[in-house]
Amino acid sequence: MCKVLKVCRSSYYKSLYKKQSKHELENLMIENHILEIYVASKKRYGSPKINVDLKELGINISLKRTQRIMKKMGIKSIIILKYKPASSKNKIVEQDNILKRNFTATTINEKWVTDITYIHTIKDGWCYLASVMDLYSRKIIGHAMSKLIDTTLALQAVKNAIQLQRPTKNLILHSDLGCQYTSSAFKEYIDSTKNIKHSFSAKGCPYDNACIESFHASLKKEEVYQVVYFDYDAARLGIFEYIEAWYNIKRIHSSIGYITPQQCENSAKKVS
Repeated sequence: MCKVLKVCRSSYYKSLYKKQSKHELENLMIENHILEIYVASKKRYGSPKINVDLKELGINISLKRTQRIMKKMGIKSIIILKYKPASSKNKIVEQDNILKRNFTATTINEKWVTDITYIHTIKDGWCYLASVMDLYSRKIIGHAMSKLIDTTLALQAVKNAIQLQRPTKNLILHSDLGCQYTSSAFKEYIDSTKNIKHSFSAKGCPYDNACIESFHASLKKEEVYQVVYFDYDAARLGIFEYIEAWYNIKRIHSSIGYITPQQCENSAKKVS
């Protein structure tokens, strides 16, 4: 073989006993940790979040080095385009936008945002998820699923949020101008709570409700588009596990300093 490859025998035997360098061993160790974090996140984490988790383990490497190693390993965050439902041609009456894209808050239960998104199943077709997010912690504090996209669904998510959080001070609840949120039943319930002011996005302006839109986009990329739900029950279980077992308590969030929503809420409660 040495003759065919024109390699000196001494060089060949030397290569057999060559030890890995310190840098190579370090890279191997980092690769193992990256793979563990990547698998634990169900392939949802990209290099920024993996880099943060590495630092939590005491591995202080740059983001660029993390990116290079992940590229070498051939792994990256899963990204799939979101479904875009057809727009409605119904006439929409503009409502007051109290939030005005000010997504910052000083504590929990000060500003909430809510919206509805679509989940597809094989047996039951389209199902619908309504979510409520606290803008301070980015925690999903209320959610509900249904086979119908109606006011009852939108109301149930808000009721679940109120039951969980039990807000005592005035807060803003922001939504789009969907018929579920502009219905008389929804208005009557919000008015009955006394301490909630309803804010609305401008017509055809998803940027006014960007935070909850971003959550639903992450939900689709990280969970919904990675599986095929057979029916409504399977979808409801999968969504529940994503929100309650992953998003709220394990998934670190860049906008709140790379901690989890639950950690952020817990910190706010300690201060108050």
